[in-house]
Amino acid sequence: MIKAVFFDLDDTLLWDSKSIKHAFEETCKYAGSKVTVVPETLEEEVRKEARKLYSSYDTYEFTQMIGINPFEGLWGDFWDEGHEQFRMMAEIVPDYRQQAWTNGLENVGINDEGLGKELAERFRLERKNHPYVYHDTYHVLDELKDDYTLVLLTNGSPQLQNLKLQMTTELIPYFKEIVISGAIGRGKPDTAMFMHALDRLSLKPEEVVMVGDNLKTDILGSRRTGIRNVWINRHELHPEEVVPDYEIKELSEIIDVIKNL
Repeated sequence: MIKAVFFDLDDTLLWDSKSIKHAFEETCKYAGSKVTVVPETLEEEVRKEARKLYSSYDTYEFTQMIGINPFEGLWGDFWDEGHEQFRMMAEIVPDYRQQAWTNGLENVGINDEGLGKELAERFRLERKNHPYVYHDTYHVLDELKDDYTLVLLTNGSPQLQNLKLQMTTELIPYFKEIVISGAIGRGKPDTAMFMHALDRLSLKPEEVVMVGDNLKTDILGSRRTGIRNVWINRHELHPEEVVPDYEIKELSEIIDVIKNL
């Protein structure tokens, strides 16, 4: 019998990739009002430079383990306690943000460090001002909240993930527990996060179902823990190494899946 539903946050309940895309589009449009650039090309170059820079830092292995991506580094502060790597990240990201945008500008023929710094700050504001929640998120949570214990299992920095939740405060009351990888010291697919949540709620793996969009974190991690899982495949991808127990295209489909388990 299913007693609880574990939900991923980013690109499962929150449309994080759309927020990032919006921030890039608006920032690059602004750049186009200041200098002669094609906004789409600038976005592509900044994304490329961000990934390259991000992977060059000593913190990269830690960010991979916790689940913090390069574009979160472009707007997060990482004032987290409890791990030395967060302090290192907090020191790195101001220069990282400016360098990613400055390098992106250089790649399209604009050598302007001041503009790079301005765009880095503008991107942060655009991302913070435009959180997106999927159209069916609240409907699904409303349908499930009375019959199941709802738990949020999200990879990332506690400071940044909590900021996302503060920007969408309506989400918070739905969840009995909110588990963030940076506070645990291990991110999905490590079983530590899943076991922590199970222990907190005195649940057995067979009493839980995990819902998420990422095969390599949400689905693989839950499988390793013995928890049934549902993969939200909004982009019609084809699973290879990791095969989910159930697959849906929209979050709203989860209601029938869970109630029929």
